[in-house]
Order: sequence, then C-alpha cells, then structure tokens
Amino acid sequence: MATQRVLDFLATRRPSGPCLVVDLDVVADNFHAFEKALPESKIYYAVKANPAPEILRMLAGLGSSFDTASVAEIEMALDAGATPDRISFGNTIKKERDVARAFELGIDLYAVDSVEEVEKVARAAPGARVFCRVLTDGEGAEWPLSRKFGCVPAMAVDVLRHANRLGLAAYGVSFHVGSQQTDLGAWDKALGDAKAVFARLAEEGILLKMVNMGGGFPTRYLKDVPTAQAYGQAIFQSLSKHFGNRLPETIIEPGRGMVGNAGTIKSEVVLISKKADNDNVRWVFLDIGKFGGLAETMDEAIRYPIVTTRDGDEKAPCVLAGPTCDSADVMYEKTPYPLPLTLTIGDEVLIEGTGAYTTTYASVAFNGFEPLRSYVI
Repeated sequence: MATQRVLDFLATRRPSGPCLVVDLDVVADNFHAFEKALPESKIYYAVKANPAPEILRMLAGLGSSFDTASVAEIEMALDAGATPDRISFGNTIKKERDVARAFELGIDLYAVDSVEEVEKVARAAPGARVFCRVLTDGEGAEWPLSRKFGCVPAMAVDVLRHANRLGLAAYGVSFHVGSQQTDLGAWDKALGDAKAVFARLAEEGILLKMVNMGGGFPTRYLKDVPTAQAYGQAIFQSLSKHFGNRLPETIIEPGRGMVGNAGTIKSEVVLISKKADNDNVRWVFLDIGKFGGLAETMDEAIRYPIVTTRDGDEKAPCVLAGPTCDSADVMYEKTPYPLPLTLTIGDEVLIEGTGAYTTTYASVAFNGFEPLRSYVI
C-alpha cells in the first residue's frame, strides 16, 4: 500500500496527469530483507525493473550489484557509482558491437544460451566470464517467461564446453523461474538442473563456480506473497540438497521484488459509461492504460490493487480501460474489477504496487500522451 510519505507528496505537490511516486525507504528495506534472507548470495538488481537514477544511486551506495540488459543500462549503473566488477550483461541476445563496448567499459560477466552467442562474446570480449542460461517451465509464476531465453541443460553443457574451448571462462549457469513467482519450491528443480550441468562439466575438468538464481521474487498485489526470508530458507535448503557442502557462488537478480511495492501510480477517472442501456457492467476509463505503463495487465496477468476515496461505498465489477485509441488498451475485462458504484468522472485513484515495469513499459508518445512521469522521494 502507498506509504504516508507517498500520500503526503501527492497531497502537497498535486502533480497533474498520471504519475508514479516511488518511496526510496521501501526500496532500502527490500534490499536489506534480501541481504538477510540470502546472506551468502550477491544481489544484482535488475535495472530494467526501474532504472530511475535515484534508485540506482541508493542501491549502489548500499553495495548492490546490477544485472543489465543493454549498454545504456550498463552506463546507467556506472553513472550511479557501481564499478564494472559489480555489473553483469545479463541479456542472452546481444549485438557483437554492444559486447565490445561493454568489454571496453570493463564488464567481465556475460549471459549466453547458445554457441552462436558464445562465439560473439569470444570475439568481442576475449577471456571474459560467461554463464549459460538454462530453460525452466515457470510454473507458479503470474508472469511466466517464454522459451525465448535459455536452452535445455544438455545444450548448456555444449555451450559452456564451447566457451572454454574458445578461451572464455566457463563460469556458471543461470535460470529464471518466472516473474512474480509465488511457489517457494520453484527453485528446486532448476537448482537440480544446474547441479547436473556442474557435474557433467566437472568430469571434463571444467569447474563451474557460480549459479545465478535469477529473479522471480514477488511483490504483494491483491494476494499475500511469502516473505524474502521464506524464499531464502527454501532456496538454501535446495542448494544444500543438490550441492551438499560444496556450495557454489550464488547471485540473485531481484527487480520486481526490490521496487514493486515501493511505487504508487496516481491516476484520474476520465469517463464512466455503458455500452447498452441494459448493460449491467460499467466501463471505467483511466488516464493511464497498457501503453502508459500498465503493460503487465496483458492477459490480466498482474492485478494491481486500486484504491479510491470512496472505498467504503458499495462496489460492483467494471471493465477497466486506458485512454488511448487502441482496442487493446483494456486492463481488466475477462475478470472485471470491483470498484465503488459512487465512483465518478474526475475522481483520483491510486494504483499500488506499481514501482516495477511501469515507467520502462510506458510508450514515448502513443496518441500524443507523454511518458509516465516519475517522482522518487
């Protein structure tokens, strides 16, 4: 829910138009919770979740490392005060010239998931460390990741063997169990797969050192989610089960779990209407929608908590949509969203849990609407 600091900011600043307000104190609390939950793991914040300079600067000051998806994100992390040894180029789909630029900037850790990508890294970043991403099924995640990234464990062995042959340091494996992952056991099978790759390559004298356990740590939306401590215990038990006393170095890459609950979007009701006289479901149009930053409502995967000043009044389901001239700009229709019957045009609403994947998903000028404004306090 919105913190008092966020509510006070909105009350005193009265920003016009939709905007995101992020409370840095909440981000700091989340960082410390991850540190406590997995004290032996290095935290690599997923910059793509929210690259606001104030967030990156604070996390760099707290000692965080950074998972980046592009040269621009690498430069953002460096500008925020991170040293190159605290940055990984975690995208498995990179232009060779971008690898070369990252290497020039001092980046030494790269994600791969194919021999073709390994060959690019070997040419552009000779001697660098690489880790291979292994496919997972993403079961239990509200925002599962597709087969776009990763390869099967048997291929990961080939990929890392090839990296070693080309003079790269075959450093480890990574996986991602799916974003907004609420199943504490989701990491277990993936860690078993990781161990199998370690064991197979060890037989050939290639000793991997690191498991990147990805992100997936959730933010609370409408349902309670386990604590960072609960995830930490479950992951440590699985690590011990599969690796025994010889635990590898580990990395986690929280993005949503680091910033999601720190942000609140202020929005305004633009229109409330019906599609027929006998229609018993209202359409409520906000001044923000899928193209303004709420892209994760696609397939109604993420259901954000919405707070109004009339929440004490009787509620009824409605279709919730954005303001653009695109028929896809509907957030909740398959499962209508309960909102007060007294809600009226001009009312402000707060969309909570929106600190992650909102500003970065907002279009630059679709329909002439400006990108989502962001305030970090």
